[in-house]
Amino acid sequence: MKAIIIDDERLARQELKNLLLTHKEVEVVAECSDAADAKQKIHDLKPDIIFCDIQMPGKTGLELVEEISATVDVVFITAHDEHAIKAFELNAFDYLLKPVNPERLAETIKKLSIKESANKSDNNSPLTERDMVFIKDGDKCWFVRLSDIRVFESEGNYVRVYFETFRPLILRSLNSLEARLNEKQFFRASRRHMINLSYIASIEPWFNGGLNVKLKDGKEIEISRRQAVRLKDMMSL
Repeated sequence: MKAIIIDDERLARQELKNLLLTHKEVEVVAECSDAADAKQKIHDLKPDIIFCDIQMPGKTGLELVEEISATVDVVFITAHDEHAIKAFELNAFDYLLKPVNPERLAETIKKLSIKESANKSDNNSPLTERDMVFIKDGDKCWFVRLSDIRVFESEGNYVRVYFETFRPLILRSLNSLEARLNEKQFFRASRRHMINLSYIASIEPWFNGGLNVKLKDGKEIEISRRQAVRLKDMMSL
């Protein structure tokens, strides 16, 4: 797994880098001291994971994650625990406190490795709205036409699938599903949500340049500012 360490403190970056040396499955491909540099490195190097501090000069780690591609896993590493709720709203993979406990870090790396293995074992063939997909949650199973699915919602290492009156959880990542779906049908609204555009009932401007979408079932989903720009570019005449 390719990783980027983002922290304005050089000693903190070096300490984490030393801890990661024992995890051969992780390759640190870059270090960054601020959000602007990190954003460019993420774009250029396309890491699988970023280890990101929160309090930094200029933009915070939280602001950075709101702006970057949703296809990278984020582990926040910070001396403060009061940002945890916001971090997980951004679908952070994990949240570690400084000084980083080596055993706690090892747990995170193990979970990341399991997730990567599960993603690699997935069928990667593209899907169309006419395809039927098999969904299993515990002892319950469904065979559902893809076009009948309204929303995919990330919940940790799982994805909740919304169709009819059902909300099963599947052991998949939103990133792996996104790679198989047509974005003009299923659009990545944010780090947590992918929505079926045909189920949109209304859409309106929202805070900070984002959009608020109301689906036909009444569920409301916020499209991030970055993804709102992408949606307008993709769908405008």
